Amino acid sequence: MAGPNSLYGPLDPAPDAGHVDAPPRMGFFTDTSVCIGCKACEVACKEWNLVPDDGFDLLGTSYDNTGGLSANSWRHVAFVEQPATAPPDRGTTQFLGMPLRDLPGRTADAPRSDFRWLMMSNVCKHCTHAGCLDVCPTGALFRTEFGTVVVQEDICNGCGYCIPACPYGVIDQRKDDGRAWKCTLCYDRIGDGLTPACAKACPTASIQYGELDELRGRARHRVEKLHEQGVTEARLYGHDPHDGVGGDGAFFLLLDEPEVYGLPPDPVVPTRDLKAMWKRAGLAALAMAATVVVSFAGRRP
Repeated sequence: MAGPNSLYGPLDPAPDAGHVDAPPRMGFFTDTSVCIGCKACEVACKEWNLVPDDGFDLLGTSYDNTGGLSANSWRHVAFVEQPATAPPDRGTTQFLGMPLRDLPGRTADAPRSDFRWLMMSNVCKHCTHAGCLDVCPTGALFRTEFGTVVVQEDICNGCGYCIPACPYGVIDQRKDDGRAWKCTLCYDRIGDGLTPACAKACPTASIQYGELDELRGRARHRVEKLHEQGVTEARLYGHDPHDGVGGDGAFFLLLDEPEVYGLPPDPVVPTRDLKAMWKRAGLAALAMAATVVVSFAGRRP
């Protein structure tokens, strides 16, 4: 991983952003193995943040009715129906990563069908190296004392630079005014010691909020437990501080490859290599200038 620089973002976000005596970095750990797709998080997010509706049209291929994150969907519950690929000793029919034959109330002779549901509540990742923050020309995007990234809608000028700068495709503009919007990790709530609305509403503790270091330890323990239970496909996504965004403030436990959930397999903040690119461009310009000088100096009078 490249070393820290102003174009690649801070390694310790809040102190680097100028927050003195910053509290511990806060974030989300989303355990998809216990998500039931109830969408309570979506509703709670909209109600607390006064996020307008984005239509209620079913997609025709899923029970999903939002399709993805947008300026009007700061939480999005993905529904992935796929053929089951579990080993024979765990059965082939699964729900939430568990064989249907092992679910409470199921009997050995219960009807079986070879598919499983994967569900995941997606959200802004509040990256350590946030490309949206790096490219914002007005300061509308800022790093909070909790290490999260927030948009100040009254300062946003609608330039849209942050949209392509996000490696996850999270941040979006509203069609009516062109300003950028995304999850704030309920900055107004956590500042008062409250739990973000989505995590508060989650009935299965799929969305967990807390100190990021503690959440990472909890997530590792959860993966180990699932592996012991035979769920060998369980893995963490966005927890590694040495990845292309320096680790996410909102990370996930997945039961399949990231692409299955619509997540990039190897996200990289676009501004990471700008320092090296400018250096190379400068060297190229000097080489061209030197070539021109030599060519003129070699001419005879």
